[in-house]
Amino acid sequence: MHTHSAHATKIEDRLRLSGLRPTRQRIALASLIFAQGDRHLSAEKLHEEAVGADVPVSLATVYNTLHQFTEAGLLRIVAVEGSKTYFDTNTSDHQHFFIEGENAVIDIPNGPKGQPVVSNLPEPPEGMEIVNVDIIVRLRRKAIGQ
Repeated sequence: MHTHSAHATKIEDRLRLSGLRPTRQRIALASLIFAQGDRHLSAEKLHEEAVGADVPVSLATVYNTLHQFTEAGLLRIVAVEGSKTYFDTNTSDHQHFFIEGENAVIDIPNGPKGQPVVSNLPEPPEGMEIVNVDIIVRLRRKAIGQ
């Protein structure tokens, strides 16, 4: 294993503060996930990155770790189709564009005061409150000549 760097210590602290034990695999996967800033990734993409970085981990472990990170509040799930789930490192309230045919997820910028672009939400039923609003706007590239 590499020498213990300040980056690894920061990752360990982040895991501990989220209630997760900083195992070698969690530290390695968290380093891959969070090193590039805010982004959207699938379990398959993270597994591919892990293999490329010589991190010995199975796809099942990647799935389990991503779900543990989500439960701990480190990631947010973006479900775009029944079988396709992305994990978002930006856990703030925001919406997404999904580009069909490219399997790409892009953040929709928030309004000028930092608020989500959604407005005119219906009033929730009595005794209920809106916790989160997930919106995915599906896009596709225009055909040439349109």
